[in-house]
Amino acid sequence: MCGVYEFVSLLLFCHLMPLLLAAACPPLLSCGDLGNISFPFTTTERPDCGFLPIRNCEDPLKFKMIQLQNNGEWFRVVLVAQLRNSSIITFQIRDKHLYDLLQNESCEAFRYNYTIPPFFHFAALRIQYHTTLFRCNRSLHVSPPTGMLNYTKCPDYDLYYKHIITADDVSRSSLVACTEVQLPIKDVPDAINPFTFVTADIIIRVDLTDECADCNYRHGGQCKLDSTEKFCCANAVIKKGLSLKAKLGIGLGIGIPSMLAIGLLFLFLQYKRKYGTSGGQLESRDSYSDSSSNPHGESSSEYFGVPLFLYEQLKEATNNFDHTKELGDGGFGTVYYGKLPDGREVAVKRLYEHNWKRVEQFINEVKILTRLRHKNLVSLYGCTSRHSRELLLVYEYISNGTVACHLHGGLAKPGSLPWSTRMKIAVETASALAYLHASDIIHRDVKTNNILLDNNFCVKVADFGLSRDVPNDVTHVSTAPQGSPGYLDPEYYNCYQLTSKSDVYSFGVVLIELISSKPAVDMNRSRDEINLSNLAVRKIQESAVSELVDPSLGFDSDCRVMGMIVSVAGLAFQCLQREKDLRPSMYEVLHELRRIESGKDEGKVRDEGDVDGVAVSHSCAHSPPPASPEWEEVGLLKNIKPTSPNTVTDKWESKCTTPNISG
Repeated sequence: MCGVYEFVSLLLFCHLMPLLLAAACPPLLSCGDLGNISFPFTTTERPDCGFLPIRNCEDPLKFKMIQLQNNGEWFRVVLVAQLRNSSIITFQIRDKHLYDLLQNESCEAFRYNYTIPPFFHFAALRIQYHTTLFRCNRSLHVSPPTGMLNYTKCPDYDLYYKHIITADDVSRSSLVACTEVQLPIKDVPDAINPFTFVTADIIIRVDLTDECADCNYRHGGQCKLDSTEKFCCANAVIKKGLSLKAKLGIGLGIGIPSMLAIGLLFLFLQYKRKYGTSGGQLESRDSYSDSSSNPHGESSSEYFGVPLFLYEQLKEATNNFDHTKELGDGGFGTVYYGKLPDGREVAVKRLYEHNWKRVEQFINEVKILTRLRHKNLVSLYGCTSRHSRELLLVYEYISNGTVACHLHGGLAKPGSLPWSTRMKIAVETASALAYLHASDIIHRDVKTNNILLDNNFCVKVADFGLSRDVPNDVTHVSTAPQGSPGYLDPEYYNCYQLTSKSDVYSFGVVLIELISSKPAVDMNRSRDEINLSNLAVRKIQESAVSELVDPSLGFDSDCRVMGMIVSVAGLAFQCLQREKDLRPSMYEVLHELRRIESGKDEGKVRDEGDVDGVAVSHSCAHSPPPASPEWEEVGLLKNIKPTSPNTVTDKWESKCTTPNISG
């Protein structure tokens, strides 16, 4: 009899609940690589659940597209950032038309104001990062304020601009006679060319109205318009202000399924008690929770196995974050020199407060560095709690600056980095990256500013804020392109598919820097050579490697050095292939660099081998990487016939920073 009762209850529950809940929107909707989305976003299959519909959520092969107004244009959406129960939401889109104009350096990009629908019934939308540019007819003979930049290559007008425009810039000059143009810019604009700091990858902020936020988050309702176009909160659980009939309807609508649910739960618990089966524990997580990977949470002294520092300790260690102790600025924070009470010298990264992904980057870097052990990776000493007033990461202090500064920055001196040292840097960096890839981690921001040097010129690869875990059974991760100008894999940039070969491309640029001592991006070079990768590919194709080489390296006077540089240039050319499948894996790059450094042929290097496939270079020992997951994907380097790569076309201005832990 009991079995029949249980069966009938379960049958009623399964049939009634879908009917009762059909009109309600689920709290989360799945949308492929964008993850779970919620109001105000929705899928095109559930248009009633939000006002920003996203299509192609169920198709992993198609880009996710978002519509900002009814019957309006569809834009590619690359990122959605929501904090649960927060009325402030941001998302990132790419405007294909504006993208094409900027890529082609067409002045049509500056002929219209870039606007989005400013207000919905339930929210206000605005572009998070934007600026005003002034399009001025040349007949006006404009005299711009001090500090204004100008671009004079458009056919009919001159362009005047700054990254941040103030009212005084307009009111106190002849700019008032010009046409104002509002355009989106990068969140960290670092260039002077308008085609470079204006961007088609646009971050949009959504501010829900108070009544809609209250309806959605407090009462679990849906923001709607009634028949008179006035706001109403549908399907909400509201405690007062309802008629008896409405209360009765809500009581029946909620009470019946609740009673069924309670009854079913009681039967389930009775069943569990009877048969002694154990259930799993249901845990709630917000969008930044990491309980799944940190089951023990934060103890009083450790987080993910690394020591926790108090904010006050690090404030004292850095002399209240004294600006004279700054080691450098990165994309996500400023790094300071500090000294702990136990005498250890440290580099303290202070994440920017305005960076809306800083918690994610903080957790990401801690997770990754605590699971890695390699002599050529920077060591993490600890961090503050992620609930601290500020997010701080504490690293070992590397005293000899970055490779970038030794090559073309403040520490650059003729002859200070002989070829043997540069070769050593290349091998040790490749060893660290091969180890990362074999550990299923993509660095994602390989550049000479993130390669630190100690006093013995041993390499320490740093900055894992952008790094990603990619299991070896996954071909790629679909994600918005992030990285540094001049180093960004063009296939990743265009197709949004991150692979380990993206690091290989960036490392190819590093190899060219080691050969040439030139920066990855230089706005003073000719237009088609602003990107070092473009310059290098052309010189190598023209058999003019000698025109790339730093004169201090003895290319013309030492035959052995000449042979090694030519071989490394050929390897870099392989890394810079536009198509990722034509690039070698990082393990193959490491193997080839060791062969070039030793001066031995392929067979001898393979026969002699090294402990677990990793060489010990000079005075720096390496931890052996696991076997590369890509070893069988690509043939031996000497058997690959390269094709002409098209390198990344974006042109940014670069600058050298002082010695730092993060670029």
